[in-house]
Amino acid sequence: MQTTLRIALRFLLAKQRAMLMSLAGIAFGVGFIVLTQAVTSGFQGFFIQTILGADGAIRLEDKVQLTTVPIEEGAFKISVESARKYKEGVAEPRLQMEAIRSIAEVKGVSQVLRGNISIQSATREDSAQIFGIVLEDHLTVSDLGKQIVMGSADEFRRSPAGIMIGQVLADRLKIRLGESVLISYAGQSTRYRVSAIYETGVRDVDRSRIFMHLGEARTLLKRPFGATFLQVSLHQPDRAPELCKVISDMTDHRATSWQERERVWLSVFQFFRISAWITVSTIIVVSGLGMFNTLAMIVMEKTKEIAILRSMGFTRADIGTTFMLQGGLVLVTGLVAGWIFGALCTWGTESIPIRLRGVFSTDHIVVAWDIYHYLGAGLAAAVVVAIASWFPARRAARMEPAGIIRGASQ
Repeated sequence: MQTTLRIALRFLLAKQRAMLMSLAGIAFGVGFIVLTQAVTSGFQGFFIQTILGADGAIRLEDKVQLTTVPIEEGAFKISVESARKYKEGVAEPRLQMEAIRSIAEVKGVSQVLRGNISIQSATREDSAQIFGIVLEDHLTVSDLGKQIVMGSADEFRRSPAGIMIGQVLADRLKIRLGESVLISYAGQSTRYRVSAIYETGVRDVDRSRIFMHLGEARTLLKRPFGATFLQVSLHQPDRAPELCKVISDMTDHRATSWQERERVWLSVFQFFRISAWITVSTIIVVSGLGMFNTLAMIVMEKTKEIAILRSMGFTRADIGTTFMLQGGLVLVTGLVAGWIFGALCTWGTESIPIRLRGVFSTDHIVVAWDIYHYLGAGLAAAVVVAIASWFPARRAARMEPAGIIRGASQ
């Protein structure tokens, strides 16, 4: 094996420039695959974290009402489900919360009373939504406590008539911390004080949601009982779809997972990941074509050397292995260089300051450090190099030394 490796290295050095070009292509291709997957996965993960921090893993709403019809068959009489209707809201939120908390995977449950209102500051009037919450419960199902940018949760907790308003809505109304606003619902107006301003990073949330103590919300919305929905957080959010069925069967309410609610955005991120992977992989494919051409040229130029090796006792497998080792040497060197290049690019990209506001909020490019990005890029390069090396190696192995000597192999 050592002799075969030395011969492969000697043949490889005979085409240094061409092999260096192929090596550079593999290194850049692997590096850029790692970088693009790190960025797309990073933003996808950050988006998921933002959504979970704002809306929780599961939302329970609308009581299921089954409509049955009787069917008679001889002496037997049964009832079967004919339709499924939904009654808006959660009628007995506390009982449902106790039942949900009995599930080991559940981290927290919060009841929310929602209503559309009109809010007026000294300069402008706008529409918004009231979210009546019990603060301690809601902090277990969201990142609201961490999302406060002005004021504090303690200030909101101490103020019965206090509200928490989103940064986007506060800017639109030109409201500052501690100022009062007028909230109107069904012809009745009540004045509240801004105790905190939050920013989730999701513009639609920061533009429309106003958090208020549940008791105040019941008074304002004239709904002394029930809740609009229950927000549930899980220790393992990825298990939300399977737990939705368990919770729905337990409570007779419709439960939706965060994967179902955000199906469109998750599909968009998945599309960008796949398209970026395919696009960048073309660099490796082009490098593989260059390697194939170089190895094919080596086979043509080294026919006499191959004949000598066969005459010395080298088998077809030995000759094939020699040319496969050339591809392997380029692959290993290219992978190591590509992984280092990809890691450096990922680190550098993560350090770039950039202010993004919209679907999510961040002040720098978000990346994901995942070993599978490196393994996936390595697998793609290995497949391309193996194919590019196999055909020249097969041709070299099939050469007959007698034919080469007579000049008939070409």
